[in-house]
Amino acid sequence: MMATTSLPFDNLPEPVASLNEIALDEILDRSDPLRHLRTDASDFARDDEDAVVVPSQPRSILGETIRLSFPVDSPLVSISLKVDASHGCGGIAWPAGEVLSNYIAFRGIGYLQGKNIIELGSGTGLVGLVAGALGGIVWITDQAPLLGMMQQNVTLNDLQSCVSVRELNWGETPPSDIPRPELILAADCVYFEPAFPLLVQTLSEMAVSGSTEILFCYKKRRKADKRFFTMLKKKFVWKEVEDDPNRGIYNHEAISLLTLTKRLCA
Repeated sequence: MMATTSLPFDNLPEPVASLNEIALDEILDRSDPLRHLRTDASDFARDDEDAVVVPSQPRSILGETIRLSFPVDSPLVSISLKVDASHGCGGIAWPAGEVLSNYIAFRGIGYLQGKNIIELGSGTGLVGLVAGALGGIVWITDQAPLLGMMQQNVTLNDLQSCVSVRELNWGETPPSDIPRPELILAADCVYFEPAFPLLVQTLSEMAVSGSTEILFCYKKRRKADKRFFTMLKKKFVWKEVEDDPNRGIYNHEAISLLTLTKRLCA
């Protein structure tokens, strides 16, 4: 008798069969948050739009150190970055983080000098480290398992005087020692659907209408990502960054760099 392989869909309760496609995605995300970030995600994708591949790294992504320079065409900042995939998706360098890092480096030291800056979902801390190296006063934040690696990267780049590491779970009150930010940075934070409302809540609580600048870089992975922007538009308006000379390159890779502005009534 031929052996059968059990798929994630096989063990779902009967009512699930009647749920729409987005609701089904939510259930599967809760059981396997990283399923869209694996190279075999296409096995379960319903169309080509949903297939995702974890970005390649220069070397092994288990306890290795890589070096990245920004802007790529005329380096102003070089960052040494410890990457380790054993921490999950937050432990490696993602293309959206490199796009955002490249953009703030393109804007130059004068853009960030002396600003209070918070990076959400920092992972390795790459974007915040670049911001610190360019003169910003930065807090890089993420969940507890990633804090050790983030601190190692701060020390590795000798940025302890301007970059601080803090735990911040979206939807919870930010640490009291983090001041109101003038700039919020977020790269590749749209991937786990149950966290969508929590991310919107944290952005809304940290931002001040008319004064807080938010740079938000994300890669489109699947149709369900639209639900995040449906939630976001209740609190924010946004537009695509137009002065980035690399915009055409990363747009071709389904990556967008946006500026968010909090609505006055939000």
